[in-house]
Amino acid sequence: MRVRGRTAAAIAALLLSPVGVPAGAVAAAGAVTTGACAPVPAASRPPRPVPPRADPAARTVGGPALATRAQVRPTGTPVPPAVQATSWLVADLDSGDVLGGCGPHEYGTPASVQKLLLAATVLPTLDPRQVVTLTPGDLDIEPGSSAVGFAEGGRYRIETLWLGLLLQSGNEAANALARLGGGPDGLPGGLRAMNAHARHLGALQTHAVTPSGLDGPGQFTSAYDLALIARACFADATFRRYDTTRETTIPAQPALGEKAFPIQNDNQLLYRYPGALGGKTGYTDLARHTYVGAAERGGRRLVVTLLGAEVVDKRGWEQGAALLDWGFGVPRGAAVGRLVNPGELTAGPSATATTPPPLAAAGGPGRLDPPGHPWSRPLVAVSLAAVVAGLVGLLFALRHRPHDVRRRR
Repeated sequence: MRVRGRTAAAIAALLLSPVGVPAGAVAAAGAVTTGACAPVPAASRPPRPVPPRADPAARTVGGPALATRAQVRPTGTPVPPAVQATSWLVADLDSGDVLGGCGPHEYGTPASVQKLLLAATVLPTLDPRQVVTLTPGDLDIEPGSSAVGFAEGGRYRIETLWLGLLLQSGNEAANALARLGGGPDGLPGGLRAMNAHARHLGALQTHAVTPSGLDGPGQFTSAYDLALIARACFADATFRRYDTTRETTIPAQPALGEKAFPIQNDNQLLYRYPGALGGKTGYTDLARHTYVGAAERGGRRLVVTLLGAEVVDKRGWEQGAALLDWGFGVPRGAAVGRLVNPGELTAGPSATATTPPPLAAAGGPGRLDPPGHPWSRPLVAVSLAAVVAGLVGLLFALRHRPHDVRRRR
């Protein structure tokens, strides 16, 4: 059997595709254009941490077109707005299509958008009606950092802690929820669960050191990973209810002499963007402004993620809103990659089906990867399975193709 022309090229593409490219992602590589990302103004900040060594497999998760420091968008679509962020991504929450991005797999520092990973990991495991007592360790947070105002020794429903976490970005709430979610191991156990769940979601560039997103050595994420984490969060109806709550009251603690007080949601997208579904803000001197936001329009639900943003003429949420506007203008089906499904990279080859599972199934239990090189081993199996499956399909097609098919130009 002779193999020539486009058939040979297709086989070569399968053999040479980067390790770790999920099945179904290679086709997107020829349908993108790239350009330089908008410059980000210099800012006074602590020295940037040294990111982990770039893993080629992790950088191609979702498709080879995403392994770029530049801007990537579908061919023929408008140029995205020039936002002052070091990296960003826009994706469809339902189909998983990645509509565009800038350095989507570049390492960044998360700040408080880290709390979304805490929610994706722990929220399904805790009873919201349970009343818990806050410990001194829960309130051991960086002075001046964001806090709700929970009292040491105060007794609160877990639901109240979630509202404090998502509305006011309470770092003491993050400590308490991670401690409770960590079981007998407390907060360290909660952090281990967060990192295991990140692996399960396919967020291979994410490593949590603090549950709140306060800066810690070795803590990183990427715009792509944040989209995976946000997708898991928005698949949870309880998260959506908490995240869209505009205001609530923190109950009084009579035994401690503490009065009740109101808190409001600080995500301005909810108030100022039609169809807003929620999201999360973040800021530290090191991370600068970070943001995750989601909205619905015309039956489509999109999510935007930003890292390392500076405020020049638009705040973080406004930059996210501008990118959402752009994303809603991208035709359905136009994509530069896709969001992998939960468990896809840590399961067998059968998990790489191109039809995503129902969103309600997202965010299931994670597992710890084996020691050695935990971020790349599952990807090798997935990539080899995709290559073998592709070659088998091509050979079958060649053997059974009609003899009178004309070559297209």
